[in-house]
Amino acid sequence: MTTTLFIQNLKCNGCANTITTKLNDLANVSGVMVDVENDSVTFDYQDELALHNAKETLKANGYPEEGERNPLGTKAKSFVSCAIGRMN
Repeated sequence: MTTTLFIQNLKCNGCANTITTKLNDLANVSGVMVDVENDSVTFDYQDELALHNAKETLKANGYPEEGERNPLGTKAKSFVSCAIGRMN
């Protein structure tokens, strides 16, 4: 199955690189494409557990879905993730 998630805190290609790397590391997730202009990430997943894990991975790295809580700590995580993505 394929899904597109609209996420918060997506700022640049450094963010996109981190998101792509983290999601590609998950079991049963593939075909990750990040659209910085539309604040979205699209990927294929095999089952509901893989989708859940992808959402949790995004949130843990500072990129919660639109509509979810986005406190200062989450925003700070996204800046760190962004910086790491730029270095890679």
